Amino acid sequence: MSTSSNVDDFSTDSRQVPKPFYLRLGFQIFAGIVLGLALGFIAPKAAVQMKVLGDIFLNLIKTIVAPLVFLNVVLGITAAGDLKSVGRIGFKALIYFEVVSTIILVISMVIANFSDVGSGLHLVSDAAQTAAATATYGKSADMSFSKFLLSMFPHSFVGAFAEGALLQILVIAILFGAAVLALKPEQRKGVEAALNGMSDCFFKLTDLVMKFAPLGAFGSIAFAIGYSGMAAVISLGYLLLVMYASLALMVVLVMGIILRLYGFNIFLFLRYFKDEIVLLFATASSESALPRLIEKLQKLGCSKQSTSLVLPTGYAFNLDGTAVYMSLCVLFLANAYDIHLTLEHQLGIVALMMLTSKGAATVSGGTFIVFAATVTASGILPVEGLPLLLGINRLTSQAVCICNAMGNAVATMVVSKLSGQFDPRMMREEYSRALGRDPNAAI
Repeated sequence: MSTSSNVDDFSTDSRQVPKPFYLRLGFQIFAGIVLGLALGFIAPKAAVQMKVLGDIFLNLIKTIVAPLVFLNVVLGITAAGDLKSVGRIGFKALIYFEVVSTIILVISMVIANFSDVGSGLHLVSDAAQTAAATATYGKSADMSFSKFLLSMFPHSFVGAFAEGALLQILVIAILFGAAVLALKPEQRKGVEAALNGMSDCFFKLTDLVMKFAPLGAFGSIAFAIGYSGMAAVISLGYLLLVMYASLALMVVLVMGIILRLYGFNIFLFLRYFKDEIVLLFATASSESALPRLIEKLQKLGCSKQSTSLVLPTGYAFNLDGTAVYMSLCVLFLANAYDIHLTLEHQLGIVALMMLTSKGAATVSGGTFIVFAATVTASGILPVEGLPLLLGINRLTSQAVCICNAMGNAVATMVVSKLSGQFDPRMMREEYSRALGRDPNAAI
C-alpha cells in the first residue's frame, strides 16, 4: 500500500518539475536560428561554410524516415487485423486529401490572380538563356499518368530505400503488411514482435538524432543568409509576403475550420506542435519532423493504425503548401515575362504539377526541383526565370514545408476520428501535460 503511494507521489512530483527552458528542444533550435542569422549578416563567407551542419542533420533524418515509414505502415496494417479495415481508413484518407487539396488549390489560384505577383518586371525571354536553363533543369520530361503510375513500383526492395522514394516505400509496405496478415497466427506473432522492436529502436534513434537539431538549424539558417543575403528578399519580397500570408491563411483558416468541424481547436493544435514548427522552419524540410509527428499524434489520441497509414500517405499525396507555392510561382513567372495565361492554362499547369510532385515534398528543395522540371516540360513558361525563384527557394521552402506537415497532421486527426480510431481522453490528458491546461476544459 505504502509502496503504491510512494510511486504515485514520485510520478506527481516528476510532472510538476518543469524542464529548464535552456534544455528544451524548441528553445535550443530557436537559439540556433538566431545565432545562424547573426553569423549570416556579420560574416557571410564563414556562414556559407556552415551549410555542412544542416546537411549532416538532414542526412541523419533521411536515414531514419524510410525505415520508420515502412515499419509504421506495416504495423498499422497488421494492427487493423484485416485488409478491409486498412482499405476503409485508406479510402477515407484519399477522399480527404483530394477534397482539401482541391479547395486549397482553388483558393491559392484566386489569390495568385488577384495579388498580381511578378507584374511590372517586364522581363524578356532570351533564346540563349532558355538553352542554358534547359540544360540545368532538364530538357524534357514525360509527365503522363502511365509514367507516374510506373514510378510508384520499385525495381528492387533495397533500391526504394536507398533512393528515399516515399511512394515506392509505401507500396512495398502495403504489400509486406498484406503478406504478414496472410501468415499463420504463430508466425505472424513473431514477425509483429520483431517489427515492433525495430520500430521502438528507430524512435529511440530519432530522439538521439534530434539532439543535433539545434546545430542543424544553425547551419541551415547561416548558409541561407550568408549565401543570398537580403538581395533576394528585397527583389522578390512581394512574392514572399503573399506566399507567407497565403500559407498562414491555409493553416489558420482552412485547416482551423476543418478541425473545428470535428471538435478540435487549431490554436491548441499549433501550440502543441510548436517545437516541430520551429524545426520545420529551420530545416526547410517536411521530412525533418515526420518521426516526431508520428510519435506525438499517437500521444494526442490517434491510433497507431491510423497514424501509421494516414500520415506517411499524406506526405506523398496531401501537399497543401506545395499547391500554394506552385500556384503563386506559375503566375509570378507568367506576369514577370508578360505571358497571358487563360484559366484553362493555369489549371492545366498546376494540375500537372500536383501529379508530378507526389512524394517530392519531404525533401528540402524537392518542390522547386519538380516545379523546375514541369515548367521546362510545359513549353509555356520561360525556364530562364527559374533562377529568380531559386534565389528565394530557401525562404519559400521554410513556409511550404510547415503547411505540408501541419496539413498532414490535421488529416491524421480528422481521418482518425472519422474511422473511430481516436481517443479524446488521451488528447485532453496530453494537452494538460504539454500545455498546462485543465484536462476537463473544452478543447
